[in-house]
Amino acid sequence: MTTAAKPPLTLYLAAPRGFCAGVDRAIKIVEMALEKWGAPVYVRHEIVHNKFVVDGLREKGAIFVEELDECPTDRPVIFSAHGVPKAVPEAAAARQMIYVDATCPLVSKVHIEAERHAEEGLQIVMIGHAGHPETIGTMGQLPEGEVLLVETEADVDTLEVRDPEQLAFVTQTTLSIDDTAGIVAALQARFPAIVGPHKEDICYATTNRQESVKAMAGNIDAMLVVGAPNSSNSRRLVEVAARQGCDYAQLVQRATDIDWRSLEGIRSIGITAGASAPEVLVNEVIDALKARYDVTEELVETAKENVSFKVPRVLRQPA
Repeated sequence: MTTAAKPPLTLYLAAPRGFCAGVDRAIKIVEMALEKWGAPVYVRHEIVHNKFVVDGLREKGAIFVEELDECPTDRPVIFSAHGVPKAVPEAAAARQMIYVDATCPLVSKVHIEAERHAEEGLQIVMIGHAGHPETIGTMGQLPEGEVLLVETEADVDTLEVRDPEQLAFVTQTTLSIDDTAGIVAALQARFPAIVGPHKEDICYATTNRQESVKAMAGNIDAMLVVGAPNSSNSRRLVEVAARQGCDYAQLVQRATDIDWRSLEGIRSIGITAGASAPEVLVNEVIDALKARYDVTEELVETAKENVSFKVPRVLRQPA
């Protein structure tokens, strides 16, 4: 008895995809802290939004907590890549704790921008998602009321500002460029004097991953985005694919999440991964497809990334 031939499938692999320099650095910070100080090392909030990564670090001796007061004062604590309100390092210093800030340098750049505008007497409008740790961290750089949050163009209409002539805006780094463009246009239409960033706040990695999705979305029957449901940049990739005309776009954490019934009859599929998803999970999804299809792979490369960020000095010094 012969086994049925596998149906053919063209697999388009996005490049760049997966880990960005900020995520790479944050994970390295936890690993180096464990090497330097031994386990346990405490991490305030998930270091990056990926269960597989967090579980792996937990096995090595990292303990993840939501608030600083859950940490003992005699163990080091690390702040996540998304950034923290200014009150957090201040509280750690007051408790004489060893702390390492793993905030992505591109998020820190937005924090510095917000502070600089505030020093010039400007009130800040932040384009971001309510409750996202990065938004909480950026808004927490300044006193209550100094940063106003807008999530949609409709929010701009109801915004109550102190002085329409004294405004600046910043954005969460993991948003979709297309979504923010509409909100920025609405802000500029309502507040012509509003000051924007010199260079787009949305990070290079977010932009690059969205561009590679756009390049392939029109040519494929389905798109799988490897990433976590609480990862903002991963969820934006699903939205970008759908908006570019891809009939079916799904976010999967692991190969076991693939909804095979939705993929029945497809001939081509695109795969990408959010900035906090490791390549091992992408390979797991590719292997699952190869088990069911006769796969031909094609690389869709829209940019080359060679960015890297140094880890904090405290970790480069001997214990």
